[in-house]
Amino acid sequence: MKKSIVIGAGIAGIATSIRLAKKGYAVEVYESNAYAGGKLSAFSSEGFRFDAGPSLFTMPQYVDALFELCDEDPRAHFTYHKKEIGCEYFWPDGTRLTAYSDQNRFLQEVEEKLNVAPTVVKKYLARAKEKFDLTAELFLENSLHRWETFLTKNTIKALARLPLFELNKSLAKVNTAQLKEPHLVQFYNRFATYNGSSPFQTPGIMTLVQHLESEYGTFVPEGGMEQISQSLFQLAKRQGVKFYFNQKVTEILHTKNEVTAVMVNKQKLLADVIVSNMDIFPTYRYLLPKAKAPEKILAQERSSSAVIFYWGIQKQFPALDLHNIFFSEDYQAEFNAIFNEHTLYDDPTIYVNITAKDVPSDAPKGCENWFVMINTPADYEQDWETDIVSLRTKVLDKLEKRLNTSIRSHIVTEEVLTPPMIETKTQSHLGALYGASSNNKMAAFWRHPNFSREFNNLYFCGGSVHPGGGIPLCLLSAKIVSDQLASLT
Repeated sequence: MKKSIVIGAGIAGIATSIRLAKKGYAVEVYESNAYAGGKLSAFSSEGFRFDAGPSLFTMPQYVDALFELCDEDPRAHFTYHKKEIGCEYFWPDGTRLTAYSDQNRFLQEVEEKLNVAPTVVKKYLARAKEKFDLTAELFLENSLHRWETFLTKNTIKALARLPLFELNKSLAKVNTAQLKEPHLVQFYNRFATYNGSSPFQTPGIMTLVQHLESEYGTFVPEGGMEQISQSLFQLAKRQGVKFYFNQKVTEILHTKNEVTAVMVNKQKLLADVIVSNMDIFPTYRYLLPKAKAPEKILAQERSSSAVIFYWGIQKQFPALDLHNIFFSEDYQAEFNAIFNEHTLYDDPTIYVNITAKDVPSDAPKGCENWFVMINTPADYEQDWETDIVSLRTKVLDKLEKRLNTSIRSHIVTEEVLTPPMIETKTQSHLGALYGASSNNKMAAFWRHPNFSREFNNLYFCGGSVHPGGGIPLCLLSAKIVSDQLASLT
């Protein structure tokens, strides 16, 4: 039986291990942390449970597909429900918008609150859907870096409609031209943050991201977001995958055109196939120091990072739901600060996630667990210790003003996550959440492929390679890797 070693037990590493085990490989996963899941983990503090990382769950069919691949009923091991309200939005001028999952109800809300006719939004979403339908097979389900991907009928059809993708316009320009109403433009500009980019730089094709949420909705896993990774971790073990925690891979050994083994605790572990779920930058810099590195790819602009405050709050807030956004007044200035000045903006957009709204056991009775996230630049050696003190004050001032109530006095437990801490915990270069940004019309083509051009048995999965960051894309990266390997069974 051929042996495969997966470096990293993030969500993509776990998914890849399942797919390789189904193909007949003996699979071993080595993880430097003491737990599986990577960013998709959780912790508890004084009776409050917090999801440590990703808090948005969309396109659950990609999780279900892994159980079905293994001939298991997904609902026997992993359950979730769809949210009626995707997110609550708050603007500085007092405007508030509820993003209902039901499209007709959402269109009615937009018309009532923003005075935008349903036909305008329908046309916008239909155009986004068309972009997605034309490009899903090309961008999401196959490697962009193999010629055969471009020789299908669907690819030729997509290329024939190239102007539709609006690659030469920014997402913000596309949204302004098609939607006009400022609140609605900012609402849809926000989706650029789903891959750590700026709506004023990322191309207009990114409206297809909006389609995914409006078409499929948002979901809540029973037991929290960590159940996504933990249920797949258990599935992998049932498929015979062996996991080794607190075991850091320090080098990938290779000949001229093949990788042969990994070094762990000064031990040489042989493998026929090696898959790195580690960020592409440290994979080359630290694990493959003697290999020829793709310097242009490694030099790409990093995506945004984040500062997250985890607050256990001894109070409940009926005005809030699971997902809540408090917008900045000047979105363009905010993204200029993040990507051009590499500073924390004075009036940041604030995302508040409260899982206790749907999972009451996540907080003591009468309390809420707040995951408060602010988009920031990656770590360019800013003075984070000083910046966090200032940012905390600004965030609390803004939230208390918008909600017209005290928050500070009700915080009974607090933890903070910063970009340097994200890098330390997850090996994400500079603490960037999504690897490279998508602030360029060719960004999708410039992401590192899921295979090595130098070593014929080395592969890559996860958010820093094709097709990108976020849970659905990480799961798709695992499938792309698997599809490139022959089945042994």
